[in-house]
Formats: sequence, C-alpha cells, structure tokens
Amino acid sequence: MNATSRYFNNTSRPYVRWWWLAGPYRRHDIVTQLDWVQAHGFGGVEVAWVWPVWTVAALRLDPEPEWLSPDWSDLVAFTKTSAERLGLGCDFTFGTSWPFGGSHVEPEHRMQTLTGRSGKRVHMSWEGASGDGLYVLDHLNHEAFEAYAETLMPAFERALQGTPSALFCDSFELERDGIWSQHLWKTFRARFGYSLQPFAFTLHDSPDVRYDYRKLVSETFIREFLEPFTETCHRHNAISRVQCHGALTDLLAAYATVDIPESEALLFEPPFSRIPASAATLADRPVVSAETFTCIYGFHVSPVPARHQHWRKEHVGDLKLLADALFANGVNQIIWHGMPYQTPMEPAEFYAQTHVGPDSEFVDELPAFNAYLDRVSGIMKLGRTYTNLAVYLPIEDRWMAGDIPREERTPAAVARWEMRDVVPPDELAGFHPIWVSSAFLKTAECIDGKLAIGEQRFAGLYIDCQWLDFEALIELLRLADAGVRIVLKGTPEEPGHRKHPEYPMCLSELKQYPGTVPQFDTNDWTPLVQGALLPPYWARETDEGLCIFFGHPATAQVTYPMWQHQHLLAGKERTSITIHYAGRALDVQLRFEPNQSLLVRCSRKGTFDIADLSVAGSVE
Repeated sequence: MNATSRYFNNTSRPYVRWWWLAGPYRRHDIVTQLDWVQAHGFGGVEVAWVWPVWTVAALRLDPEPEWLSPDWSDLVAFTKTSAERLGLGCDFTFGTSWPFGGSHVEPEHRMQTLTGRSGKRVHMSWEGASGDGLYVLDHLNHEAFEAYAETLMPAFERALQGTPSALFCDSFELERDGIWSQHLWKTFRARFGYSLQPFAFTLHDSPDVRYDYRKLVSETFIREFLEPFTETCHRHNAISRVQCHGALTDLLAAYATVDIPESEALLFEPPFSRIPASAATLADRPVVSAETFTCIYGFHVSPVPARHQHWRKEHVGDLKLLADALFANGVNQIIWHGMPYQTPMEPAEFYAQTHVGPDSEFVDELPAFNAYLDRVSGIMKLGRTYTNLAVYLPIEDRWMAGDIPREERTPAAVARWEMRDVVPPDELAGFHPIWVSSAFLKTAECIDGKLAIGEQRFAGLYIDCQWLDFEALIELLRLADAGVRIVLKGTPEEPGHRKHPEYPMCLSELKQYPGTVPQFDTNDWTPLVQGALLPPYWARETDEGLCIFFGHPATAQVTYPMWQHQHLLAGKERTSITIHYAGRALDVQLRFEPNQSLLVRCSRKGTFDIADLSVAGSVE
C-alpha cells in the first residue's frame, strides 16, 4: 500500500491547523497540546509556521529554534512521532508563511512579472517578519521549485518517515495579472504566433491578448509547479494537499493534479467548493478538504483585538451551519482554522480564524461537534460522487473578463477569474451537476450514448457561456459526432488574439448534430432530485445504493459574512421531493428540525430510509 492509500485510510475526524507562532517551544508543551487535540475529537494537526507580527512578543523575540536548523528538525520530528503515538495525523505546511519563498531563493528563481521583477515578499515568516530579503518563488519554473524543495526537504525528512503526512500549500497570493517567467516569452510566440512583449505594459487594454496570456500561465502553473510539487511529495513518503484558488489557472485541472484538493470557507463561499469537489470527482480523488471557519463573522485585520471580544464569540450552531453548507457542496474533510500554539502561561491568538483551544468559547461542545463532523465526513467518503449531468465551467468568460467592481469585492477578492461567485444555473439544481473544463474534454469519450470522463458517466453536457475556446470546440465536435448529448445555449464567440477562420463553420456544424439542442428542456432529462424546494445536497453512490446528504434549507443562505447566531434562522422545515434512482421514482418527505441535516439512503431495489445526522446538546 503506497503513501496515498495509507494516508486516506487514517481518519475522517477533522484536522486543525496548528499555528506555531512565537513559542517558546518545549517538548512537554507539544505533548500536552496534542493530548488536548486528541481528547477533543480531532483526527490530526497541520503544523504551520507564521511569525505573529500583530503581537508584542514578535517585537522582542527571534524565532527559536532557527528555521530549518537541526534543532528545528528535531522538534518537528518529535512532534510527528508524538502525534503518531496518539493516533493523530500530522501534516506540515511546506514553508513558513505563504506563498512559497524565502531567503534561499536565488535571483533567477524569484517571482517575475511581465514588466520585470516582482516586488512581493514573504511576510510573517520565521526568517523575518518584515519580508526583507525573502523573495517569493517563481511558480512558473520547475527549476525554481526543485531548488526550493532541495533546500527544505532535508529539514523535513525525518518528520516524513512513518505514517504518511501531507505537505500543504496554502492559497496562492501571488501577482495576479502580470505574473511571468522569462522562459515564457519564446513559448508564447511559438504557441500563439505573435509576440507578447508589445502588450506587456498594456495587457488590460487588450482582452483577447490577455486571454492568450492567461491561458499560457494556467498551463504553465500546473506543469511547472503543481505537478513537480506532487511528484516531490510522493518521492518523500508524503502526499500533496493544495489550495489551488488564487492561482491564475484552470482550477479544475489544477485541483485534479494534487492528491487532496482543498477549498476554503468563508472568504470563499460554500458553492465555490463544488469546483474542487468536481475536480476530485473527475480525477477519482477520494478526499476533498476545506480550510473551514475562516473569518465567518468578517475579516478583522491585525493587530488582533483584545482576546475574545464580541466578534470572537463563535457559536457552534453557526459553525455547524457552515460545515453543512460545505458538505452539501462536496467537501468531506474539515480542517479547522485554527489553533495557535499556546500554554496556560503563554496564551496566543491568530487573526482571521475561529479560535480553537482550551480557552475556546465553545470548548465544552467541541467533542460532540467533532464527532458529528467525523460521522458526516465518513459517510461523504463512501463510494464515489453520483452525478448525471456535466456543466462546462465558464473559464473562458472569466479569463476574458476584468476585475470585480470594488463595491462587490469581499476581502482579497479582485479578479473575475478567481471564480469565487461561479454557481451552476438554477435550472440544473435537481441534476447534481459536476463542473468540467476543456482539459477533461480532451480525454472524454462517448460510451453507450453517455459522456464518459474517467469512471464518471454523464447523461449529457450543458454549456452556457459567451466565449468558447477553439480547442474546446474541436473536442465538442468529436464528442457530438460520437453521440454525446449537448445543450449549447446561445452562440459563443472565440476568445484570443488570432482567430481561427474555421471557427464559425465548426460552431455551425456542432449545432447541426441531432444530439445538440439550444435549450435545456427538463422533460428530456431525468433529474436526480425533484421538488419545489430543494435543499442543498450532495450524493454518493456505493455498491449498496445511493447516499444523499441534505443540508438544512438555511445552508443555502450561508454567505460571507455570517451573522452571529445565524443558525437560529434554521427553524423547522418540511419539503416533499422525488428521488429518481435505479429506474425508480421515490417520493420522500424531508422533515428538518432546527439546524438539522438529513441523510437519505436509497437501495437499488426501490427502498429508502432517512437518518438523523443531528448533533446532541446545544449545537442544534
């Protein structure tokens, strides 16, 4: 059994991000904190090194032990073995702070832009809080990543022995439009037939040129960073867990490249998680994790306010509502964000998180709540995601678009291509749609009249976009000719600077196929779930039948930021639905108690039962 298989056999209990801040670090304190983690129902920790610039301690102390020193390696290896003795998993952020970078990044390996060197630095690092001399890595050059890994890996080596760990990469807060690498100038000309250099300073004035630029950056990021990162993990008895969002890339193809695609909430609202969950479905990845409970009541910048001010008093009922919204969008592993390293005499906090620790507002409710998260996560890992309709992710539309208007932005949100607000069309709610992109159409087939991508089978493909890449159009022609049913709404245009003269003819040809229709007629398709009021849901299929998790209808209202005690609006609800499965139509009455989620299990013989997934006590 390889490292990936052994890791996934570990647990469904939630992990917690364990912020190692200013210390001091003592072995008995590490064991004490791990004991607390295990006693309160967590399945593991993710150690993350950040220097707390928002605290007084950061002004009078230097990080100790020194970053990547022998003493540091000893302490990290001790932490791993201590976690193992308690039956806990132990993951590690592959670096200090984010994004990847540091003092050891050579000039030729530093992040670049179209107009020269990037000014971005790694702040809040154990190497230096200010970021001076701490250069961000060129994520578009595999040689840069390999040099970075060669520097870090010897210090991590002992901690990666034994039970497999995940090496974690946080969201990509890189240069947005403008990120570049010197080797791409020639690549761009060869790929698109013209030079990008005349547009380097005016890219936003030329949306078609900008589209070509974004397309190349997307492919390069996957090939030069994500693939080498995952390969490096595998060579060292580890697996890759990555938040691909924030990178200028085809998010579906990117998430499918790593072992565990990770989402985030609540700066990214729950429906966003359908993207990594779709990638996991298409690439047969068993786990979709989410950094959860981040900034649920809003983002409060450093310095951190006084301990446990009103905004810090998170209610477990609100946390459950958010977790259920994530489960209903395909997440099946919760990563709490997060727990600072602290002792009774040396308390600590991290900004932008739900505070986890012995001094949490909800500490008495933690074991029961974590047991609930464990139970639902375990169910949502059974079998495979069940779906009967593929929906084309409008990547081209977003790559052709500009920035989000300022009045619509949430914290850190800038560009439309970030996909933060992309949701399937309302008319597809009952069909449990899965996102697909051009990258997956290249390997798709028509089997028995269905669209086949890997092990997944779809009744058809739904496309509603303003722009459609020529390469995607060619694949659609191939699939339509083979018999795939396609809903093509509207008449998309070709993005990119140099147009293909045959594009209009190819588009017209696609529309002529008998299986291609311009509208989605629900009478021609069989939904999975049918009803006037459909709560958010996610379906998994096993050898025994179908499991559908239904979040409380109020989970559909979980947006950034939540209100304190928002869960109190999740009252008693009742709705009638019909589930179409295994050739049968099952009429089901869903009766939700306050803040309750439900599990409907359907057999292939036409029977079903409804399980209560509630949490005991005050959580409801």
